[in-house]
Amino acid sequence: MKILVCGPSWVGDMVMAQSLFMTLKKLNPGSILHVLAQGWSLPILSRMPEVDQAFELPVGHGELGLKKRYQIGRQLAGNCYDQAIVVPRSIKPALAPFFAGIPIRTGYAGQGRFFLINDARKLDKSLLTMTVQRQVALGCPKDSFQPPAIIPRPHLIVDKANQKRLVQRLGLKTDRPVIAFFPGAEYGPTKQWPLENFRRLAADIAANGYQVWIFGSPQDKTYGQTIAQGDSAYVYNLAGKTSLNDAIDLIAVSEIAVTNDSGLMHIAAAVGVHVEAIYGSTTPDYTPPLTERKNIHYLGLDCSPCFKRKCPLGHFNCMDQITASDLMASVARVTEK
Repeated sequence: MKILVCGPSWVGDMVMAQSLFMTLKKLNPGSILHVLAQGWSLPILSRMPEVDQAFELPVGHGELGLKKRYQIGRQLAGNCYDQAIVVPRSIKPALAPFFAGIPIRTGYAGQGRFFLINDARKLDKSLLTMTVQRQVALGCPKDSFQPPAIIPRPHLIVDKANQKRLVQRLGLKTDRPVIAFFPGAEYGPTKQWPLENFRRLAADIAANGYQVWIFGSPQDKTYGQTIAQGDSAYVYNLAGKTSLNDAIDLIAVSEIAVTNDSGLMHIAAAVGVHVEAIYGSTTPDYTPPLTERKNIHYLGLDCSPCFKRKCPLGHFNCMDQITASDLMASVARVTEK
């Protein structure tokens, strides 16, 4: 059986999609699994042994790109897929499998794509409460449309040789245990713990014999600079200095990751790092780090989760009231074990 999966558009969702890929391989022994996704996600897919081949979707995030989707669909038609699984719930990702003429096109109903998805599944949000459950359920037979009781957890391959090269090239030291910081969140500021709290925590961590490596995109570089102020000897700002592929290998060096609800949080969980996850406008009930090695920091205020990009009430209590002392105490408990 040959299956094409049209992957999600966010880093964290793509990491969690490995649970779907694992499920498909288990339910369809000997199957060939291809993934169609935006170019930024190809490094993540290369670390998933379940993916036999990945194809780049040559359109930007949010771009219709009808001609490009038609062209890639016609190119993929030659692969003679038996089924396509469209993970996103909008119209655009369902176009390429339709243009490819794939006979079974599975996805969630709605969004006006009734003619694009011919194996439409109804999304029961009361049953499928987590993102990973909703993804995995699409890989299950229609007559038993629910995820398995035990969902396999993502596990990304780490390139140890590349890891060693990166440490040398970036002038990093490994004489102190590493704690990773992920201060960014692509979704918006309501998912970002205050930088001053990250800065205070970094100072406490450095004073206790650890070092901090800050990860993020080029847009997060200034966040790292703010956090590293005053503690540059043991706080390294790597934001914007690594590719996503390289970040996977360097994050794996860490013992602990202190993180917002972000894509890097899911990468840390998938390479076996203990996660200290901070939630504000979102909820760990929906997108938790898929690991047992975690502590969740979530106040669950009356106004949470709001899922807004900016605080609609103007006070940001859901994040401000989680202190650097709270995180330091949690980190200390982990390091003392």
